[in-house]
Amino acid sequence: MKLEPYRFEFKAMGGGCELLFCAAHEEEARRAAETAVGEVRRIEHKYSRYRTDSVVSQVNQAAGTGTWTECDEETIWLFNYAGILYTNSGGLFDITSGVLRRAWNFDAGIVPDAETLAPLLALIGWQRVERHEKNVRLPEPGMEVDFGGFGKEYAADSAASLVAKLGMAHGYVNLGGDIRVIGSQPDGQPWLIAIQDPRQRGKIVATIPVQAGGLATSGDYEKFFEKDGRRYCHVLDPRNGMPVAYWRSVSIVAPLAIVAGSYSTIAMLQEDAGIDWLKRSGFPYLALANDGELYQST
Repeated sequence: MKLEPYRFEFKAMGGGCELLFCAAHEEEARRAAETAVGEVRRIEHKYSRYRTDSVVSQVNQAAGTGTWTECDEETIWLFNYAGILYTNSGGLFDITSGVLRRAWNFDAGIVPDAETLAPLLALIGWQRVERHEKNVRLPEPGMEVDFGGFGKEYAADSAASLVAKLGMAHGYVNLGGDIRVIGSQPDGQPWLIAIQDPRQRGKIVATIPVQAGGLATSGDYEKFFEKDGRRYCHVLDPRNGMPVAYWRSVSIVAPLAIVAGSYSTIAMLQEDAGIDWLKRSGFPYLALANDGELYQST
């Protein structure tokens, strides 16, 4: 039976998303797409910091009050994963560092001074997040947690898993460039995923073949402004509150999109030590340094 590709587009998590499923009939692909979109929206509603009724917002709103927020197993798993990332990155991947966005307005293009950053830096520290069984609380007013560093990738993995259980064996879930491949193309060939040039919109740096698993890219070109010859991007170092500047982009292929995304972000945060981090990871990678030099796994 010949399988045809069916593509679906939708908006979620702050950007455009794409689903591609290969099926014998469009109705079958559409059912899979509805399932995937529903799962992405469920996760967005549950964890988005932009929604006052999300779990993340409940935890943040109770910061400093002494009130515990009870969390289900899925949420506890994500908190545990955040703890692993904090440890593995030497504290660079810290889900409490989202408070820094209060100082950075990338639309206005203003670089905050040390006096502005200092009180926010004082609120950062994963080790201060209190957890007891299935309860979480933040000890100081103004502290925040934010799953934005891996939320899209987690949603891509979860949606792809549900679709695979429906019997879909060929296709992918693409949430704004964070991709989870369910299976190869019907003829067994891998999907060729284009990697955007961080400096020239519409230009491709390379294509990466992906048979299965996740691919994610972190870069300095999604939110940024330039001032006095320097580019200030949205990837912020929790130690000093300043944007990283060594890498233009880092792409990683891993068994899960959430792992690919986490590792690519950590490589960005590692700055010049990022290449050693990428090599130790054992995952295929493609990284473009700020001087234009391209690093690629062999």
